[in-house]
Amino acid sequence: MGIDGKQKLTQSLKEFKKKIWIGSGIVLLVIIVSLLFKTLFNLLLLVLAGVLMCVYFHGCAAVIKSKLKVGKTFSLILSLLLNVIIIGLFLWFVGARLSSQIDQLTETLPQTLENAKKWLGNQPMGSRILDYATNSLDSGKASATIKSFFSSTFGIISDFYIVLLLGLFFTANPNIYRRGLIHLIPPSGKDKAAELWDRLNTLLRNWLKGQIFGFFFIAVLSGLGLWALGMPLVLTLALVAGLLNFIPNFGPIIALVPAALLALTLGTQTALLVIGLYTLIQIIQSTVTQPLIQKKMVSVPPGLLAFSQIAMGVLAGFWGVLLATPLIAIIMTLVNKLYVERQSGNKTAKIE
Repeated sequence: MGIDGKQKLTQSLKEFKKKIWIGSGIVLLVIIVSLLFKTLFNLLLLVLAGVLMCVYFHGCAAVIKSKLKVGKTFSLILSLLLNVIIIGLFLWFVGARLSSQIDQLTETLPQTLENAKKWLGNQPMGSRILDYATNSLDSGKASATIKSFFSSTFGIISDFYIVLLLGLFFTANPNIYRRGLIHLIPPSGKDKAAELWDRLNTLLRNWLKGQIFGFFFIAVLSGLGLWALGMPLVLTLALVAGLLNFIPNFGPIIALVPAALLALTLGTQTALLVIGLYTLIQIIQSTVTQPLIQKKMVSVPPGLLAFSQIAMGVLAGFWGVLLATPLIAIIMTLVNKLYVERQSGNKTAKIE
């Protein structure tokens, strides 16, 4: 090999090494950006939860202000105090009983689950379902997916502390954040940014109204129905059903599981009646209350909502599943305001 050949080979090796370093750098950058996005996305969800808390307290303050004709600051203080008093009274009168029922449910469910497995094992179709479920869990994929689906960012206690802290900060002086964000917008877009801020505030307030109404609707109907069927731990099961109503699609199914398992201890017929009760309540909510709620906010297509919940559950765990609906509603509002209305030239046009 001549001198020219050795030089070409050396040059080729240098270029090859350079390409390897460039490729490795790109892969490393993609990994870093992905990890950073996931962490920041989780933090943004905690911020959104804090914003929802702020919207709730200011919504209560607006009602107090309109009814009592008092100042804004005084109505906000009353809003905070009333919510603390209501929670305190609830824990005072019901807390001990609720804690006892939760402990009893925790002790009862494992044995109830074993009884359910035995009952399924005695059924021809049930044994196949049980074998499939056991094999899926043994493979580790299903359990890992479920674990990531309902994981939290920094641990559930730390997350709630962060949300509470952010919520109180936002509640104390939301205008400073509003002014700061609008200040970053170019002068030509400040009016539109202020209008969009107010529209999103109204959207989140209406969503919270609907969810709070849905909580009481589901909790009361579930409690009355379970009491009529002679079920134990009615208070706990009703509260679980009401709280999980905040998670569309998946919440009612998760709420049904402990109720149905507990009903199996009273017999197969009772379990079927409980399943029928929960199904009937969801049908009533879907046909009567849900359309009324959706009239006041962006109507999110069910398929888009289910996909968003799954994707955000995998990406951000518990908070992703819980906050998928308001986040998608916010995104749809932004798209309508910033893109669809501009493209159509019609301010009434929107994504349906």
